[in-house]
Amino acid sequence: MNFTQRLRSIQRTRNSLLCIGLDTDPRRLPRVLHSRNAATLFNRRIIEATQDLVCAYKLNLAFYEAAGERGRECLLQTLAAIPPGIVTIGDAKRGDIGNSAAFYAAALFRDATFTSCTVSPYMGEDSVAPFMEDPERGVFVLALTSNPGARDFQYLPVRGRPLYELVIGKTRRWNRKKNCGLVVGATRPIQLRRIRQLAGDMPILIPGIGAQGGDLASAVRFGCDRKGEMAVINASRSVIYASAEKDFARAARTEALRLRDEINRYRETAL
Repeated sequence: MNFTQRLRSIQRTRNSLLCIGLDTDPRRLPRVLHSRNAATLFNRRIIEATQDLVCAYKLNLAFYEAAGERGRECLLQTLAAIPPGIVTIGDAKRGDIGNSAAFYAAALFRDATFTSCTVSPYMGEDSVAPFMEDPERGVFVLALTSNPGARDFQYLPVRGRPLYELVIGKTRRWNRKKNCGLVVGATRPIQLRRIRQLAGDMPILIPGIGAQGGDLASAVRFGCDRKGEMAVINASRSVIYASAEKDFARAARTEALRLRDEINRYRETAL
């Protein structure tokens, strides 16, 4: 089963396009968690409370790497707590020459056992190729991001088209093993519609819902393929920090359930 098939399968099994970002900031953990392993306990509780509502969990590696050895331990224990079948996304945005990229890919896929990751295509195909070798491992290529600096490069005209459209075209050609996808910010709804047309049935990871202010209805309607699938709608802070009290896991579930159901209502009207 290639990565695209795996993602489609879990989206159908869970009836969910929701991805929860486990961007766990030690400064925002509930006061009830006083253990040395507070971040790991927090992540486990969030996973236990939401695992039936999601198709994926996304871990931004910056939140774990900054904590050194303890952060790496938390990362590995968090991945071990995620049930088999659910997609895991290592949000690393790696992109380096081929030799270095091969080691980055091994660290993410062999050592940390992520099922997919995010990569930057700026250095070209050889910097992305090591991540695409295994058809069971997914690669989300940065196409159009939601940060203000995206206009510095991503919108630049190249032969009459914005640069991000050329990135999408290249990614489609790289997608020989059906394990490539794109990253498109939810704050770019007008462009997202066009990007889905260009992407065909490739998965699109769509961050920016919730705290970043992306429009959920547009993300679903424009991000899904013709079957109402292949959009991975990510929400992080709005879910995991829904409460700072001892009811944090229950509050996270309530918000995840609300998002999952709202996404599905938009899916129904879009089909």
